[in-house]
Amino acid sequence: MKKSILFVGLILSLMSCQDVLQEDPKSIVEERFYNTAGEVETAVNAIFPPLRAYNAFGALFPWQLESYSDFIHGRGSYAILSEMQGLNSTNITRIGSMWDQFYLAIRNANLVIKNAPNATNINEEVINQYLAEARFMRAFIYFNMIQKFGKLVLRTESNMEELHIPLSNSEEVYNQILEDLVFAEQHLSGTPSSTGRPTVWAAKSVLAHVYLVRGDYAGTMEKANEVINSGNFALVEVNTAEDFQNLYGPDIDNTEEEIFYIKYNRESGWPFVEFLHHPEDPYYNGAGLFAHYIDTTEYSVWNKWDEQDLRKQLFYPWDFGLGPHTMLNNKFMDTERTGDAGNDYPFYRYADILLMYAEAAARVNNGPTEDAIEKLNMVHRRAYGKSATQPSEIDFELSEYPDLESFLDLVIMERGYETYLEGGKRWLDLIRLGRERTREIIKEGTGKDVADRHFLWPIPETEIELNDGIDQSDQNPGY
Repeated sequence: MKKSILFVGLILSLMSCQDVLQEDPKSIVEERFYNTAGEVETAVNAIFPPLRAYNAFGALFPWQLESYSDFIHGRGSYAILSEMQGLNSTNITRIGSMWDQFYLAIRNANLVIKNAPNATNINEEVINQYLAEARFMRAFIYFNMIQKFGKLVLRTESNMEELHIPLSNSEEVYNQILEDLVFAEQHLSGTPSSTGRPTVWAAKSVLAHVYLVRGDYAGTMEKANEVINSGNFALVEVNTAEDFQNLYGPDIDNTEEEIFYIKYNRESGWPFVEFLHHPEDPYYNGAGLFAHYIDTTEYSVWNKWDEQDLRKQLFYPWDFGLGPHTMLNNKFMDTERTGDAGNDYPFYRYADILLMYAEAAARVNNGPTEDAIEKLNMVHRRAYGKSATQPSEIDFELSEYPDLESFLDLVIMERGYETYLEGGKRWLDLIRLGRERTREIIKEGTGKDVADRHFLWPIPETEIELNDGIDQSDQNPGY
């Protein structure tokens, strides 16, 4: 009976998804749609709305991940995440809705990958450009998912019409990710085909990150170095904390630091930003849920953080009922917002690449090098209002970090200072270090013990019920 009811629900869901996909009914699913460059571009455009949605990168995804780190506390329904004891039903439901949005975007990418090669009025070079964009996005989505779920239903253009597909292990998923990214690297251009589209530099950056997560540090070093040596990117210089708005601000469309962002504007804004503010603070024009904050009484991260670091100065005190030692943050703000914030979601920027390179180079050489520490210092200098490319009195010195372990602690901490509130990058950095090291860092920073079930998200029950290729034995431990 349960399966029958759920099958009916699936049919209704698919009908609903079809409505979402088809701005012009039947246009995207029919082969005749994929004949001109404009038609294929429209199909590529359909990949992005599910990712920008509230239930994906718009809000739930970054909200969930930021609550886990040793930098940020979650309030309200996100408080349980900061307690590090797993997930309650509310957050499990949120994860299920993210899964649905991600697979809708993957479906749209698969439609392009399957149909674009059959286009009759487009030359091969243009077809490959669109295929590269679709394959980049598919790899990008799977990469963001596999780190949280550990295994996935691997849906591609070859099996997209099948319902019952077994879970693929991480090795199989990463093989698909790498295959897609290598194709994207070969066929994407150096400039985006339109705002927010991936470039060859985005493909190289994600490849560098995938290699880092997989422990292929030579691969990370190589791809990061290609981005660095391209001469296309630089750190946005700042002199005061307020100058970070030249990097993160809602009116900034692009900077020399941007590599790949999920783009928003005030008409279709980034809801995540409302979590960082209080309705009475001056940074979000009378709105805010104040659900992510830092507590300066117990936070060892805060107490160790140099007061002269401009990134720390983006926090400001605000008592919202949990005591006088809570602070909110204006890294992302929009004082002129009319709906949601106009800020973009910075997935990959030049600072990320410099820090990836610094870590990978040290690991390859079994210890820090002058080159590795210089890349780290570039990011560190900018954080103090110094010129990123000129030696400074606040530079880290190679002699101070004589072994690999001490340098890795330094660069991972610097990544935390640099990327907090950027979509859970801190938590993902910790879990790739291994569960034991993650537990040590979280215990030191928050006093919390991380439960085993906190490291992976559950496979949604709806997927298990509707997909006969998997069953409860495939569920991640603890759920």
